[in-house]
Amino acid sequence: MLAQEYLEKASAIIKKIEESQLDKIEEAAKIISQAIMDGHLLFAFGCSHSSLPVQDIFYRAGGLMLVNPIFGPGMSLEDFPPTFTSKMERLEGYGRLLLDRLPTKAGDVLILVSISGRNAVPIEMAMAAKERGMKVIGLTSMEYTTSVSSRHSSGKKMYELVDVVIDNPVPPGDAILEVEGVPQKICPISGVTSCAILHALMAATVEKLLAQGFTPPVYLAANVEGGDEYNKRLMAQYKDRMLYSL
Repeated sequence: MLAQEYLEKASAIIKKIEESQLDKIEEAAKIISQAIMDGHLLFAFGCSHSSLPVQDIFYRAGGLMLVNPIFGPGMSLEDFPPTFTSKMERLEGYGRLLLDRLPTKAGDVLILVSISGRNAVPIEMAMAAKERGMKVIGLTSMEYTTSVSSRHSSGKKMYELVDVVIDNPVPPGDAILEVEGVPQKICPISGVTSCAILHALMAATVEKLLAQGFTPPVYLAANVEGGDEYNKRLMAQYKDRMLYSL
């Protein structure tokens, strides 16, 4: 059964992440938690499908309130036709423009998600963030990114520009099932694994904040009793670090 095969392969990749990337997740969580303790902002960004894992840790029940996603025209699948997003993520200059409109400063942290790590926007955003003195955490597939060329004039790929690389060990092309009668593999996996990694990163960040005596603001589900009131109180308390609540 293809459904079973997909779930088995997904589980195997998540197990591989657990076995090989926990140290990197802990290293990234240490950077994020210290930045939060020091009053800095946390940002996260991905283009096209890579924006979906970012959205999954943002404004989410059980999620850390302090995640500030970066959105922009042409960067999400809501912009039709979807082929437009593929063109936009290759556009040099746009990554800097997206970061320029935000009140970033030295000491802030940026999480970047790009599985291939080859397109201009995430590469340029990493460059611009480092120039500002920000810490950058990159989530990419090392197998994928080392199998392709850069689409930025610098010749660099995203992983070469960040402070911590978390490897999402998905294959080049992303899809994982081979099916007779279909010329290419089917069923991508990076969305599942990217979400798992980012939630693990948030869990590690919460753990480190608690160890330092800081109670992190975490969303209560709005659909449970008292959820709206609880969240409203915390959003007011941390509004200086939650740009989306302004």
